[in-house]
Amino acid sequence: MTIWDSIILGIVEGLTEFLPVSSTGHLTIVAKMLGLQIDDPSITGFTAVIQIGAIAAVVLYFWNDIQRIAIAWVRGLLKPEHRGEFDHRMGWYVIVGSTPIVIVGFLARDIISGPLRSLWWVAAALIGWSVVMVAAERLSSKSRPLTRITLVDAIVMGLVQCLALIPGISRSGATISAGLFRGLDRVAATRISFLLGIPALVGAGVYELKDALNGDVGAVPLIVGTIVSFVVAYASVAWLLRFVAKHTIEVFAFYRILLGIVLVILLATSTITAT
Repeated sequence: MTIWDSIILGIVEGLTEFLPVSSTGHLTIVAKMLGLQIDDPSITGFTAVIQIGAIAAVVLYFWNDIQRIAIAWVRGLLKPEHRGEFDHRMGWYVIVGSTPIVIVGFLARDIISGPLRSLWWVAAALIGWSVVMVAAERLSSKSRPLTRITLVDAIVMGLVQCLALIPGISRSGATISAGLFRGLDRVAATRISFLLGIPALVGAGVYELKDALNGDVGAVPLIVGTIVSFVVAYASVAWLLRFVAKHTIEVFAFYRILLGIVLVILLATSTITAT
């Protein structure tokens, strides 16, 4: 992997990590176009590690919220009278909602980094989950703001987040769709999606670090890719929150379908190979 490869992949990660278009799917496609071996453990490790840059951008963007929730969560542990506060409950929601993907991701790690890295899987997931996103947008009441989120909402979104381990589905696309089906408004579903992603993506990045460093990637491309993804992701997060406040997420679904169809054509004509 060259420095230019890491810059390009860092840009792709930063742009797509929090948009409901599948960062892993896009990274897999772009890595293939760059001539990289997409099922190589060092390459899959690299794509997981540079996610930490995107997560750092989210932490910085939501720092005041995260700090407030963390303080309220600890205060509630120490003083029972504070356990009914919204921020204390939100702390538990993030913890509980993040747990399923940590467990499933660890148990299914060999499948995720191996067979599921096929571009056929990516194409199928891009198209298939787009139908779910459109249904979520059109069927949701979008009647509940963030302050009305419940533990059940967090559990459902956390369980659905596990499906994003399949490249092409999109972690944010899965969790936002689940939030909409639960009746949350777009902004609430999106903010919870961001918060649920922090523990999961940091854990995946740290776990995959050894594979990225032990292969042909090297430390310098990892650092460059992570920094680039941080810068681009910060702008992406700010833009998406403004966008979902006034616009439907269906535009992302239609983009995903188009990309999936193009990918199927390229694979079917042997213009590119699946792995």
